Amino acid sequence: MSCSVRAAQHCTKSKPLQWGGGARVRNLPGSASRTKLKLSQKVDCPSPGHEMGSASSAYRMIYLDVDGRIQKVVFSRFCSPCDIKELLCTAIGLSRNTTISLLDSTGAMVSIDPTMPNNSERSPYKVVPITGGQLADKEELFQNVLTQVAEQFSRAFKINELKTEVTNRLAMLEKRVELEGMKVVEIEKCRSDIKKLREEMASRNNSSFPDDNKKLTPRRDVPSYPKYMLSQQTIDALRKPTFDVWLWESNEYHLSQETVEALRQPIFDVWQWEPNEMLSCLEHMYHDLGLVKDFNINPITLKRWLLCIHDNYRNNPFHNFRHCFCVTQMMYSMICLCNLQEKFPQVDVLILMTAAVCHDLDHPGYNNTYQINARTELAVRYNDISPLENHHCAVAFQIFSQPDCNIFANFDPEAFKQIRQGTITLILATDMARHGEILDSFKQKVDNFDFTNEEHVTCLKMVLIKCCDISNEVRPMEVAEPWVDCLLEEYFMQSDREKAEGLPVAPFMDREKVTKPTAQIGFIKFVLIPMFETVMKLFPQIEEVMVQPLRESRDRYEELKQIDDAMNEIQKKKSENLTMGGKKKRDNIADNKNGH
Repeated sequence: MSCSVRAAQHCTKSKPLQWGGGARVRNLPGSASRTKLKLSQKVDCPSPGHEMGSASSAYRMIYLDVDGRIQKVVFSRFCSPCDIKELLCTAIGLSRNTTISLLDSTGAMVSIDPTMPNNSERSPYKVVPITGGQLADKEELFQNVLTQVAEQFSRAFKINELKTEVTNRLAMLEKRVELEGMKVVEIEKCRSDIKKLREEMASRNNSSFPDDNKKLTPRRDVPSYPKYMLSQQTIDALRKPTFDVWLWESNEYHLSQETVEALRQPIFDVWQWEPNEMLSCLEHMYHDLGLVKDFNINPITLKRWLLCIHDNYRNNPFHNFRHCFCVTQMMYSMICLCNLQEKFPQVDVLILMTAAVCHDLDHPGYNNTYQINARTELAVRYNDISPLENHHCAVAFQIFSQPDCNIFANFDPEAFKQIRQGTITLILATDMARHGEILDSFKQKVDNFDFTNEEHVTCLKMVLIKCCDISNEVRPMEVAEPWVDCLLEEYFMQSDREKAEGLPVAPFMDREKVTKPTAQIGFIKFVLIPMFETVMKLFPQIEEVMVQPLRESRDRYEELKQIDDAMNEIQKKKSENLTMGGKKKRDNIADNKNGH
């Protein structure tokens, strides 16, 4: 297995750029193209003041006919259709929220988006406001289409037929329970299981499609609050036809106050954010904690480092950049919730955040057990001792070794040595093979914990990053459950490969043996809850927002397991009855033959 670091190369045009908004990751100085390099090779990063691409490729230009005069409009090809519509409204003097259509010189409608065809001054587009009557017609058409789509989905999934079939089967099962003369206790248990099945079926049916007289629920893949806000100067400038997109600056675009507050909460929904937006959030965390100011970190270097971090996470089902963001955001929320900046020196806060960002760099998607059993290059290099975690550390500091990605450039050698050792210690602590050892050590210290004792503080930091690394079940069910699917997908990929290569397969990774409830119940009961309850002794404020959600998640999975067990028992009895019926039939046939 090759150990790779993707880093930025030199570009040709200098201009500070940004990420943010709904666009893709904006190109920063030195982030134009990134190539994989051997860990042992030197990586050439860009020099400050360069950016990727050219103006012609980054911006689009169209011409409008505004009351007989030609108006030129320039916009980024990364703008959203909504941004372009508002810019066109401003250009012709309409309110920004006016609904408009764009017509070409032949009267044909043109789609308002970054890919719209270029035109010339001789064939300008015309912006036409849409009247209220037209909007009402479109709204009615949309509702009709929406109703048809719901009906088609209903027919496709045969919800009503399925509901009738399940109801009939449940009724038959109830009757069979009574007819077969089961014991009273068994009857009550079976009735209870059937009731739970009915409730589960009802809840799923109710959530499948909206009733005709109900409005559609908001999309869950976007937050209910605005992600960003513009400065007042930008808002005023956008109202003018002379707005110059070439003068757009990164400091004109900010995370909204709602986003800033949400980032501090453990319930933050990480599925609602694109990679470039997650990069903006990570950048905000470093600024908000005072790390950029206190340690004189170059803001442009911070951007380049985060981009390089993003590029060195692989596209695995679970161990990917979103997982990196998830862990770092949970660390940020714990720092805020537990007031760690009042108890730790700032350098420890910097180590906690940086270790969280780097903790799974270049993860291949196959765990340490596979690396060791398959005798991979990583296992050989690190002598079977936490090969993945050692590799994550090596990639992290290979990135730091590049001047344009080194956020520690202003540290003296002794301070850098402290940060390096602290970061390595925390990343190595994420190896689950060391879980019992680290937690037992912390339990011995927690009752008489001393924040002035370096050994105590180091042990606490190790436990904190472990909590954040496996904290998905702390989040709401709709946020946590997709992570279980991602993890099982990665597990199944590994177990399939292990079977193909004749290697040992862990039961909790085998697609033929594991289910969601069985995968989660033991992990929550014996790993997550004991660890978080131990941390709760030191920080009681986490009980309501972290420990209690874990207990509720455990109870939910135990209920699901009971339903699965009841269904399996019913299926087993059905199979036994079919077998018995077939045997009796064969016996009757044999008796009849013997009688003749």
